[in-house]
Amino acid sequence: METVSFTDMKSGTREDYLLLDRLEQAHVATLPARILEALQRLQGGLAGYRIDRLEHSLQTATRAELDGADSQWIVAALVHDIGDDLAPMNHSEFAAALLKPYVRDEVHWVIAHHGLFQMAYYAHHLGKDPHARERYRDHPYYGSCVRFCERWDQASFDPDFPTQPLSHFEPLVTEIFT
Repeated sequence: METVSFTDMKSGTREDYLLLDRLEQAHVATLPARILEALQRLQGGLAGYRIDRLEHSLQTATRAELDGADSQWIVAALVHDIGDDLAPMNHSEFAAALLKPYVRDEVHWVIAHHGLFQMAYYAHHLGKDPHARERYRDHPYYGSCVRFCERWDQASFDPDFPTQPLSHFEPLVTEIFT
C-alpha cells in the first residue's frame, strides 16, 4: 500500500500530497455506494414505528418523485434521516452536511431544518413548543420546508403505501453524489 513519508502534516512533500489527493479522489468516487449502504443500515432501526427508517426514507423519496420533484429534492428526501443512527439529536444537520456540496441552498436549508419544522405535528404531546419553526417565518425557504414536511416527510409512515425500492433511487443517488 502506498503511504506518505510524513508523520506530521507540515513535513509533507508535494509528492505526499499528490498521492493523498489521488487516493481521496478514488475514495470520493465511491461515495454513492457508501450512501446506499448507509441507507440500507436504516432497515430495522428505531422501534415503535409501524415501518422502519429505511421504509420511511423510501416513502419520503417516492412521495417527492410522485409530486414531480427534481432529482435534488428526491435524493434529499431519501437521505433526510440518514443521520438517525449516528446523530440522533441532530440528524437534520447531519443529513444537510452530507448534501451541502451537492444540492442548491434551498434543498440544503430545508433538510437542515426539517427536524424542527416536524415538531409542529407532535411537540405539544411532549410539552415542547409546536410553534418553534415560526422564528423562521420570514426566511425565504420557510414555505419549502413546510411543504417538505407536510407533503413528503410526516406522511411517510404508512405500511400500505406503494413505495419504490432502494434500487429505484440508485441512479439518482449516483447522479447527485458524483
